[in-house]
Amino acid sequence: MNENENLSCALPLPNDYWETILWSKVILKVNRLQRRIAKAVKEKHWGKAKALIHLLSKSFYAKLLAVFRVTNNKGGKTPGVDNIIWSNPTDKLNAALNLKTRGYQTKPLRRIYIPKKNGKKRPLSIPVMHDRAMQTLYKMALEPMAETVADPNSYGFRPRRSCNDAIEQCFLSLCRDMSARWVFEADIKGCFDNIRHEWILKNIPINKTIVKKWLRSGYIEQKRLFPTKRGTPQGGTISPLIMNMVLDGLETIIMKTFPRWKRQKVNFIRYADDFVITAIDKQTITNDIIPLVKAFLAERGLELSPEKSKITHINQGFNFLSQNVRKYKGKLLIHPSEEAVQSFKDKIKKLFRENRGIPAHALIRILNPVIRGWSNYHKGICSKRTFARLGTFIYWQLKRWAKYQHGNKNRWWIYHRYFHDNHFTDQRNTPKGIEHNRLYRIAYVPIMYHVKVKANANPFLPEYDRYFYQRSKWREDLAKECKQITTFISNKNSNNSRVTLRRDSL
Repeated sequence: MNENENLSCALPLPNDYWETILWSKVILKVNRLQRRIAKAVKEKHWGKAKALIHLLSKSFYAKLLAVFRVTNNKGGKTPGVDNIIWSNPTDKLNAALNLKTRGYQTKPLRRIYIPKKNGKKRPLSIPVMHDRAMQTLYKMALEPMAETVADPNSYGFRPRRSCNDAIEQCFLSLCRDMSARWVFEADIKGCFDNIRHEWILKNIPINKTIVKKWLRSGYIEQKRLFPTKRGTPQGGTISPLIMNMVLDGLETIIMKTFPRWKRQKVNFIRYADDFVITAIDKQTITNDIIPLVKAFLAERGLELSPEKSKITHINQGFNFLSQNVRKYKGKLLIHPSEEAVQSFKDKIKKLFRENRGIPAHALIRILNPVIRGWSNYHKGICSKRTFARLGTFIYWQLKRWAKYQHGNKNRWWIYHRYFHDNHFTDQRNTPKGIEHNRLYRIAYVPIMYHVKVKANANPFLPEYDRYFYQRSKWREDLAKECKQITTFISNKNSNNSRVTLRRDSL
């Protein structure tokens, strides 16, 4: 960090200290402690693990990293009820020095609402910056333990895991001819809002005084203070971790009840509070699995949502994480769900409607991140035909936009002005020269089948360092190859872009 490596928060620090920090060294120090915690938990040395968690929560390096992560993420400029944000290095350094347990008092949460797909609104509770940094600090201390004892097939809000891993696990569990044919789609009703505080305080090894203050801080809505007697607030940095630890153990109970030798073909895949369970017949789900799940959730103050939880045959298909999983004549295919496609279309229409009067290069800069992000999420499944249809949809939206921009011009003039080599392009003069802008063609995106992460892989254990390094290198190489193929198809002006990339499992 600087010449004095043993600086602590008790010593006076220079004003420019924040700008001279070597973050690589800070991350290294914190990662060493996290590895020790994960190793102690793996060896079931619970006292040592608890002591190391306490040590990490008191570490000055961890406090610096907590403040850094809070101020450099997407919500770093979103204030709480005190309207305070840490925008300059002095504020950030003072915040790190003031992350102390003694005398710590939480402030109420700021309640906002965001729309859901079904038309309802999801409540979000935003803590103040100081509470957010304190939660991040304890999250870094608790995460190695949570990863070590977590269910193998849970993928939401966990490092080095994604939605694509959960979808690939669904494919592996259902793709064979002799695989399970019945699926229980489960959704927990108000998972974050209904967790029992007593269970959290009893079972999660963290400073109970601090956690109790977070859970019972209340929220402010319309200038009124409302108490919180249940649940963990959505919007807190540690809330997803607590939710995962509350639901961990469900897969273990199910697998012990239905071992492989019984040939019930029971599989469990969970992403956050949504999970699916497969079985060989409907009676097994109805009579055995559902009562087991309800008893597990009731102990934690939770219950299944009757509207979203249902039993489905694989030939009828089900939606999971914006994907439709279904067997067609014995062959399992995964496509983007109709709801996801329609939501993407509505978003594109809205962008065109709101930006009818802007120049073409500005429109391209607005559309490209949306199109690229949606295609990158769905390119690991059977989505080539969907990409082609959406490409046609975007083309007609562009024609309508161009006709609105140039109402007195004919279609041939519009075509030669914007459409070159099957691409929507625009160029403008800048001080640095001519700037060329080209719309991202979703129809040219190649399909790249995702390789699922190992179920027991733990990023905090040293024996998996080589595995995650090879996996990250493979993803980088695959992204480069995808870019090269996309560029090749674009330059060749080919309509046949059905390119599929495959990789061996790591």
